[in-house]
Amino acid sequence: MKNIFVTLLMLFGCFAYAQSGGSGFGLKGGLNFSGTGDLKIDQFPDISADSKLGYHVGVWGRFGGRAYVRPELVYTQVNSSYDGEDFKMQKLDLPVLFGHRFLKLFHGFVGPSFQYVLKTDLQDIDISDVENEFTVGFQIGGGLNLGKIGIDLRFERGFSPNYVDILGEVEGVRLDTRPTQWILGVSYKF
Repeated sequence: MKNIFVTLLMLFGCFAYAQSGGSGFGLKGGLNFSGTGDLKIDQFPDISADSKLGYHVGVWGRFGGRAYVRPELVYTQVNSSYDGEDFKMQKLDLPVLFGHRFLKLFHGFVGPSFQYVLKTDLQDIDISDVENEFTVGFQIGGGLNLGKIGIDLRFERGFSPNYVDILGEVEGVRLDTRPTQWILGVSYKF
């Protein structure tokens, strides 16, 4: 919890800096087409996740000119399924994106995405807590700025597996919660 507080404090400090520099801050939301890693069962082939739609909402700050830094704080729900069993993961994402604007309308960006897993749930099946609540991944993408409205498309991938164990009579069943997702977002600048 202390880490979340420090992260929020740093993010809002960036927002304050962004306002003083004239760059801006705002709200964002959108859809993500996401999946998670494989379901691993000892001595059997892995079961791959079927991707499903999820969503995200959050805040962002941006500072810099043509080259910029854009930290975001985003609540994300990732949805996928394994042989018809729905898996849901709720997490807080803190991407710190380094970008560049070009032709006044377009921008591209890349950067790390720090992720804090809030909750995981596999339909009607008991699972353990994730191995690591805090993980790191990356995002890369680009977008279009139309005045105060921005539209972007990005790809996100976790760097390392983050397992939950399936509880019950059968041992050795693990699910990799590492997200792989395409994220379509719309943002509004204040």
